[in-house]
Amino acid sequence: MTAPDFSAAHGVLQAEVAADRLAGVSAATMRHGVLIDEFCTGLADREAGEALRPDHIHRAFSNTKLFTTVLVLMLADEGHFGLDDPLKAWMPAFGQVRVLRPGATSLDDTEPLARDITIRHLITHQAGLCHGVFDPESLLYKAYHATGVRGIATTLAEQMDLLAQLPLASQPGARWEYALGIDVLARLCELATGQTFSQALQARLFGPLGLVDTGFVLRPDQVPRLAALYKGDLLDVMKPGLERLDATPWPEAYLKPVPRQSGAGGLFTTQADMLSLLRHLMPGQPSALLKPATLTAMFSDQLPGASCVQLPDTGPVHSLGFGLGGALSRRPWRGQPPAVVGELQWGGLAGTHWFISPATGLAGVVMAQRHFGFWHPFWFEYKARLYQAAG
Repeated sequence: MTAPDFSAAHGVLQAEVAADRLAGVSAATMRHGVLIDEFCTGLADREAGEALRPDHIHRAFSNTKLFTTVLVLMLADEGHFGLDDPLKAWMPAFGQVRVLRPGATSLDDTEPLARDITIRHLITHQAGLCHGVFDPESLLYKAYHATGVRGIATTLAEQMDLLAQLPLASQPGARWEYALGIDVLARLCELATGQTFSQALQARLFGPLGLVDTGFVLRPDQVPRLAALYKGDLLDVMKPGLERLDATPWPEAYLKPVPRQSGAGGLFTTQADMLSLLRHLMPGQPSALLKPATLTAMFSDQLPGASCVQLPDTGPVHSLGFGLGGALSRRPWRGQPPAVVGELQWGGLAGTHWFISPATGLAGVVMAQRHFGFWHPFWFEYKARLYQAAG
């Protein structure tokens, strides 16, 4: 059998570097857990002229959510809780939260909960919480920042105390809204295990899978491998030009510990570590992490009726439902081929992405340190060429 020719997919990434829209980008693809393609192009540090390598460390940002979700599902498999259990059983204050009325103009304009927040609501971004990044004019964006909910100076336990004092944006289960519920899940992991979130990750995920380059604080020997972060034009993502960001997401991020161990976006990771995790999440393949039924549920659309993924810059994306841990393709979107149906995928704000396709056996990562690079056009074009080459 002739080996797939991924040169066209590689060319998409090379073109982005040549056009000065990416400093560097690495990609790797597996089929049924076996590596079939690995590619790097461009620079990890433009100012130093350092070429990007597969072992460079990247800011995971929202790729962190996959690690958190898997840990939660593992704890559910162990019997600590059920996905449809109410959150208030573990954090009673969330049983008393109020909900903003439609069109509310103050945080006091609220109504009671119509139903309890469940763990499944949190995993699938249906808990009624907000994100606090993409909606700067909203009441809750301002409240999240004013109270420190979005900060790094509080522990997860302290963050929950603050969050439970604020109303929800909508009734649990009413709609999909990308939100901080994954941080709530990180705190749930602490309560269920009696460990800090980082300790629980190390004991159940990082250690068993050999993820030696994923964590919250870099060891001194890892620091030289942290790729630099750049941003392009936020209003015109196809405009050439990049600006280096050395203090994002905060000064000395990943170099010194902070109180907040965010399950929503606090980790760094590498291509190899992400692949190791993805290898255990392919339905039909042996997994040391999750029960078969739980793994199947990850790839089942959790959104009811006409509900779908929607972000401020996309509007409703009816082609995308949401599984346990990522967006689930109901039908092709943005030039993706028919084979994409059933694919689970997500990414991070620093331009890192992952995907798993049960129908084709493909899974892979693309890692580019471009701030606000999530779902940049290069990701969709690259993946379309990748599917075409893989056959």
